[in-house]
Amino acid sequence: MDSRKSYLEQHKSRFIEELIEILKIPSVSADSAYSQDVFDMAEAVRASLEKAGCDKVEICDTPGYPIVYGEKIVDPNLPTVLVYGHYDVQPPDPVELWTSPPFEPVIKKTDIHPDGAIFARGACDDKGQMYMHVKALEYMVSSNTLPCNVKFMIEGEEEVGSKSLGWFVENHHEKLKCDVILISDTGMISNQQPSITTGLRGLSYVEVEVTGPNRDLHSGLYGGAVANPINVLAKMISQLHDENNHITIPGFYDNVEELSNEERAEMAKAPFSLDNYKKALDINDVYGEEGYVTNERNSIRPTLDVNGIWGGYTGEGAKTVIASKAYAKISMRLVPNQDWEEITELFTKHFKSIAPKGVKVDVKPHHGGQGYVTPIDSIGYRAANKAYTETFGVPAIPVRSGGSIPIVALFEKELKAKTVLMGFGLDSDAIHSPNEHFGIFNYLKGIETIPLFYKYFVELGK
Repeated sequence: MDSRKSYLEQHKSRFIEELIEILKIPSVSADSAYSQDVFDMAEAVRASLEKAGCDKVEICDTPGYPIVYGEKIVDPNLPTVLVYGHYDVQPPDPVELWTSPPFEPVIKKTDIHPDGAIFARGACDDKGQMYMHVKALEYMVSSNTLPCNVKFMIEGEEEVGSKSLGWFVENHHEKLKCDVILISDTGMISNQQPSITTGLRGLSYVEVEVTGPNRDLHSGLYGGAVANPINVLAKMISQLHDENNHITIPGFYDNVEELSNEERAEMAKAPFSLDNYKKALDINDVYGEEGYVTNERNSIRPTLDVNGIWGGYTGEGAKTVIASKAYAKISMRLVPNQDWEEITELFTKHFKSIAPKGVKVDVKPHHGGQGYVTPIDSIGYRAANKAYTETFGVPAIPVRSGGSIPIVALFEKELKAKTVLMGFGLDSDAIHSPNEHFGIFNYLKGIETIPLFYKYFVELGK
């Protein structure tokens, strides 16, 4: 047994216990009620980096939640890997759909995870995946096998748009200087077939407000005589797609990157079962833009989705009112070459233009980010592929993800470094949903694989 596997076997119980402890901290960045918990989580990350072997660790103030920075400089003349992750998590709602409390981690066996998975908010996104890097550093330092320099930048606002991270990166070029950026906030195809994410979609996230009368009205006395903001909002939303599920915003597709038939054929080589996909989601059929298959719709095509809608009376029993206001949260996933700020402007102009007389419309942009495509011939990608191949026994497949990590494009712009996305989660891990979990196998496999990335990154760069 090699030293990595031996160390992992010796310490795996502790590694699991340590992850469980940080998963107990409800570091929900979107809700100010959890503010102190977010700060507590930053301190926990600081302590873990220090214990793992970083020579310098600091909690850096920002306009929002702090960024935890750590470094282990072996030799200034050697390459430097910058590890990015986030310690904040999504809100746990709806809590009643969890089979166990979201911040009381439990290990359960599943069909996909026969060795067990840790069920808790943040288990996969991103505490479990972030902590793999901390434990990988611990191994490399303790075994004196760290072949280059490493820096950590762990933020607390990823789930709310990473606003402070942009400010931090722009103001700390020298501190963050590196040769490659390493992120584990993505997934892989399966526990038998690793993959490396080579593309991310961008994001434009807005909140819309439709206002009718100046107060809630009696639906008997006023129904049919004034515009009902909820009815109007529903009609406006229905106009955002046509009969082919094509987004109707003028100019929306102007800069969309169209992949060649050859590129689409390469994507199609990734293992995928439509029947298993439908079964896992308990749906009778898939749904989406005409002319594209499922794995294209959720990766290389832009989308528009309503993430929440509300207004009027939603309590127990009946209350016959025409609400004064109606609201919706809408996200648009964007592909490379679509600028999120431009798309936000196009949405705002179009959404206001389709509003009928009798209502007022306000569009509030929340956050966004650009899409990103990383080359598969870079040293970083090749190092990641060799690492996966060694620990899984098969080469990784390059895939494009439907998710967004808006700061990846920012990193390349500001730090002039490519990003490698080494994810170990699975699509079935229910991130952002009730019963989020992360397989014990995946967690430990990440700790086993990451040190090999460092090894091969240095060797291939010589």
